[in-house]
Amino acid sequence: MSNELKPLHFDADYTMEEALAEAKRCLNCPKPLCRMGCPIENEIPRFICPRENQCEGNCIMNKAKKPPINIGKLERFAADFESINELRKPKKIKQDLGKVAVVGSGPAGLSVAGDVAKLGYEVTVFEGQSEPGGVLLFGIPEFRLSKAVVRREIARLEGLGVKFVCNTFIGQDKTLDDLFAEGYDSIFIGTGTHIPQDVRMENDEVPGVFQAMYLLTNVQLVENGELDENQIPVKKGDRVIIIGGGNVAMDAARTCVRLGCEAVTVAYRRSQEQMPALLSEYEEARAEGVQFQWFASPVGVEGTDKVEGFKYEVMALNEDGAGIHGTGNFQVMPVDKIIIAAGHKPNARLVGEGNNLKVDEKGYIITSEDPYGMTSREGVFAGGDVVHKPATVVLAMREAKKAVDGMVKYMEIKKAQESANQ
Repeated sequence: MSNELKPLHFDADYTMEEALAEAKRCLNCPKPLCRMGCPIENEIPRFICPRENQCEGNCIMNKAKKPPINIGKLERFAADFESINELRKPKKIKQDLGKVAVVGSGPAGLSVAGDVAKLGYEVTVFEGQSEPGGVLLFGIPEFRLSKAVVRREIARLEGLGVKFVCNTFIGQDKTLDDLFAEGYDSIFIGTGTHIPQDVRMENDEVPGVFQAMYLLTNVQLVENGELDENQIPVKKGDRVIIIGGGNVAMDAARTCVRLGCEAVTVAYRRSQEQMPALLSEYEEARAEGVQFQWFASPVGVEGTDKVEGFKYEVMALNEDGAGIHGTGNFQVMPVDKIIIAAGHKPNARLVGEGNNLKVDEKGYIITSEDPYGMTSREGVFAGGDVVHKPATVVLAMREAKKAVDGMVKYMEIKKAQESANQ
């Protein structure tokens, strides 16, 4: 490798000069509140998460009515600069303390895999899709998260000795019983929430009604060369409605814009102020031409052989300004496709025979505080969305890191007990 550092310049990111200028605003900060706001306690001033609330939202510049440090762009610059210039090469660590299986290769699973491998455990990650990355690869669009960044992180973990086994659903192709029989000392479940929440509407069996994750996943599979382009369920010129108000709805809407849809509208049953999506995601969607229909509660689908319209009831705020109620006013919007983005819930495949994990009434895995993250089954731990309900990538990582401590504590105690019994 040449000793000359290579420049970086992406259209949406910083040049070297811009990054240095922005970092200087941060490095001399006397009270880095951003570090306190970060769920995984990143040393933000030193490497120069959702960032507008957790990092930039806590920047002390806000108190002075000045623009917060652009932590997101600085972090991206630092990561890209490090990678392109090969400044950090993973060192293979002797992994002889035990075997750990990780189920799911999303944010929680990858975080656990890296941390446990660094501690000296042999780690194998099981992923149901054809490529590791989970929601980072198949659920978050390229314009929000570069897939090159995800694949770079996977490669870094492989450099640490982590093994990836794809096209394997734990609970279906293999059970937890099978994994323990194969000699794993502990198992971490980081499967996230993949089952879409239904929005029941009259006549919703008409072709042209589908889930947002179906769209996002198929777009990525086409990019990977695993599907033909005609498998993308929206076409150029379509008029599309997206039901929901979260970040997935924004991702689906902006993806439809990029696919050449004629009109893209997000329908949400409450107001913009009550919408769960990040303000930045909403503003970017609007800037790209996405329209919004507020106080629109889904009622039915118009059409016989295909979608022709979206029927909704106009809602109104209650007197308290918090709740909403129907007005009895029904409207129909002409559309060609209806996309549902109303959230997700866990898959139930780990509760049956051979797995036997206890879950709550909504299907989320029940875990303990001591050892942190252990499920109803000894040696099986869980973290991220499958336990704590859908949140952000960085919050899933935080819970996964806490579960690592519980796993290590469990394995060390178990090893000591086995030694004492010999």
